Amino acid sequence: MGLCLNPSMCEVISHPDSNIVDQTMSSFTFVSVADATLLGAPLFPGKVLDDTWLARCEDLKPAVDRLSLLSAQDALLLLRASFSAPRVQHLLRCSPSVDNPALDLFDGDLRSALSYIANTSLSDTQWLQASLPIKHGGLGICQVRSLALPDFLASAASTSDLQSQVLLASACTADTQFDTYLADWQAAHGPLSPSDPLLVKQSVWDKPGILSSSTSVESAISDSCQKARFLAAAAPHSGNWLLALLVTSCGLRLTDEAVRVAVALRLGCSVCVAHTCRCGALVDAQRIHSSVCKQAPSKTARHQAINESLPVL
Repeated sequence: MGLCLNPSMCEVISHPDSNIVDQTMSSFTFVSVADATLLGAPLFPGKVLDDTWLARCEDLKPAVDRLSLLSAQDALLLLRASFSAPRVQHLLRCSPSVDNPALDLFDGDLRSALSYIANTSLSDTQWLQASLPIKHGGLGICQVRSLALPDFLASAASTSDLQSQVLLASACTADTQFDTYLADWQAAHGPLSPSDPLLVKQSVWDKPGILSSSTSVESAISDSCQKARFLAAAAPHSGNWLLALLVTSCGLRLTDEAVRVAVALRLGCSVCVAHTCRCGALVDAQRIHSSVCKQAPSKTARHQAINESLPVL
């Protein structure tokens, strides 16, 4: 066929006791089954998978440090769309990473990055809300720990037919790793019909966990004002500012202080130190009073901007 192989770039994945008699294949690099990788994703749990996840954690740290050189809105967008779960999506879908301890390290770096960008501290409940999708009241910065199980199940379910065809002549066609993870998923979220044609969609596997996290956040809020804030954050279009294109000429770029306040109000973080307003009312740490204070200069400015934008009848 005219195919020329470079032995130094070829691998033989096999058990140590395998006897390779082909002269060409014997010159290939030998890789044990436990250390096998495919397109950078380890196929089995073990040292190679642990080292790969630790390398991803080490890659995230300098990236987070460089986000400090950008404006808060740019940094928040990059953290959500590039440096968080999307950066390790291939590992989550291809490698059995559910029990890997490095997932917590990766999530910890994401939490620290969000705190740094928003210039505010996050409680466990606030971090859980931040990991929710935007339409559920979060910031869309998903925790890889919560994605590991549904991502792997979705990948395995969508390729089950192809795996059966490839392994048709093999004596062992059962995927024990998938069966174990499926049992764990069903124990947490209930049974799922195997005949459901939507099993190949990752959103089907993600949805129960998202709803469970959303319920946990809401149940952890005892204050009625904070509960109203969370419901407002989950209302339609309330998170559109997180999805807007950063076009300065269209007025879609926020200042760092505006991003800090917007994130704090959405997650229920402290915006300021409690103090007395010039109108005499007490302003709490969430600074909700500024939205209703009649002497607030920002409120007057907003009213004037609206009046100027309305056509004269």
